[in-house]
This record gives sequence, C-alpha cells and structure tokens, in this order.
Amino acid sequence: MLESELFGHEKGAFTGAIKTKKGRIERAIGGTLFLDEIGNIALATQILLLRFLQDHCFERVGGEETLEADVRVLAATNRDLYLEMEAGRFRDDLYYRLNVISIILPCLRERKEDIPLLCKHFLKKYNLKEGKEIRSISPEAMQILMDHEWPGNIRQLENSISHSVILAQDQIIEKKHLPYFLKQVKVDFPATSLAENERRLIADVLKKSNWNKHESSRLLDISRSTLYSKIRRYGLKKETSCV
Repeated sequence: MLESELFGHEKGAFTGAIKTKKGRIERAIGGTLFLDEIGNIALATQILLLRFLQDHCFERVGGEETLEADVRVLAATNRDLYLEMEAGRFRDDLYYRLNVISIILPCLRERKEDIPLLCKHFLKKYNLKEGKEIRSISPEAMQILMDHEWPGNIRQLENSISHSVILAQDQIIEKKHLPYFLKQVKVDFPATSLAENERRLIADVLKKSNWNKHESSRLLDISRSTLYSKIRRYGLKKETSCV
C-alpha cells in the first residue's frame, strides 16, 4: 500500500485497484515531496525509493512503463537513522543518498523558550476551529506548560492546547482547563543513600550537557574514564532522540 501511495498503481494491479492512480511522487512533479517517519519504511520499499532518488525514475505498481519525475525530497524521522543502519533496519546507501543536508531539531524539552510562541500559534488555530475568542493563557497555566518535559514533543503540546480551548469558557486558559497529566503533582523523593545522590547528580549533569562526556566530566570535576565507569555502574542511558 505504501508503494502504491508513493509510486501510484495501474488498474487491476491488485484487489481494489479499479482504476489507474497517480502516486505522491507523480503528483509532486516540479515541487517538493515530504516523507515523514522515513525510518519506518520497509526494506523492500527502501530499494525502490533509492532507485528513484538516484535517477528520478519509477514505475507504478503493476505497470511496466518507466516514468520520470523532477521532485525535491524532504524526509523526517524521530529515529537515529545511523543506528538503524548499523542494526540492518535501514539501507546504508539510502541513508547516504538522503543525508545531503541535515537539520537536527532538538526535542521540545531542550528548547522550552519556543513553548509560548507555539502556544500562541495553537491558540489561534483552535480558536478558529472551535469558534472561540480565547486571548491568553494564565501565568500559572503557562508555568505548568513550561515545566513539563513533553515526551510527545510538539504534537503533545498541540493536543494539550486543543483540549484546553475546548474546556475554557472565558477568554483565558486556566490551570483547571489543562489536561489531567499536566495537573498531577510530581513528588521528587529525596535520595536515601550517597550512591543514589551520586547517580542523580551524574544523570542530571549528563542531561544538561546533552550527554557531552567531556563537558560532563569537567562539570563533575572527574576524569572521563571515571565518568564512563560510573555510567556503567548506575546503568545510565541517553534518552532516545526525537523531533
């Protein structure tokens, strides 16, 4: 089905193919094709996509005619494609063909200064959708939004603003309008041992330095070999990268 969506299909190519259909590539001729979650594409489809990127040629599913398409391709993923490639789940030739110009977008938790701007944008969007005129978010509610780690990134923030706009009846979004998970009070229990204190300190410094070992060892005033040893001892792991 993905191949049909990308390359199109001929009438009778498979059950339900009642007419010839142009794929996304063919419809994007002269423009840009955006491929989201490129890391999820099956290996068989990766081969076809690689061929298209190399010579701009493809065939519709069930067809024999070779078609050409002048299309610029943008791809996005929340996976580390280099690690996927090393694990054999992503073709190395496709990786290097795609990796011409890379833009690495940090997770929302690493650029929280964007949250007020994003909230303003989503507020405008969902005001229009719901037919409301909510003008702002209260300082308390905004602080809660700023403090959250947002594991679901911008999509999670957008859904939270959508939820709040639906519930709000006045012109200001208050704490009570936020989704339940944002209103839960998180209690950070104190460490009960020196080892736990050390583990938490190292984990915090690694996170703040984006797992830069050189910078972390400097901040902790320990050697890099000692830092590596403690990372292994406490089983610390970097969180999965995201977009």
